[in-house]
Amino acid sequence: MLLRNLVLCGLIALGGTAMPAVADRVGINIDIGTPPPAARLEVVPAPRPGFVWAPGYWRWEGRRHVWVRGHWIRERRGQHWVPERWVEVEKGRHYHFEPGHWEHNR
Repeated sequence: MLLRNLVLCGLIALGGTAMPAVADRVGINIDIGTPPPAARLEVVPAPRPGFVWAPGYWRWEGRRHVWVRGHWIRERRGQHWVPERWVEVEKGRHYHFEPGHWEHNR
């Protein structure tokens, strides 16, 4: 019984550490025919040590765009944050959402 509990605890701990690595590789593509509204003007707060500002963006919620306010995210040394954005495809007939992500500095 003790051995089974130790093995179970080990598997749970391993799964908890493996999930962030897997989550970074999973993606959802969103393509729509409705352009996003113009970005809202946000006042960027004063810098916070150890954090970077992720600016606000328009998120698609099935039938309309909804504004997501900017927020702080914990920095990753040697990387920079690339914000969410909509890319126009097919000359205004199609818009593709690119989620925010971290990229290694060059």
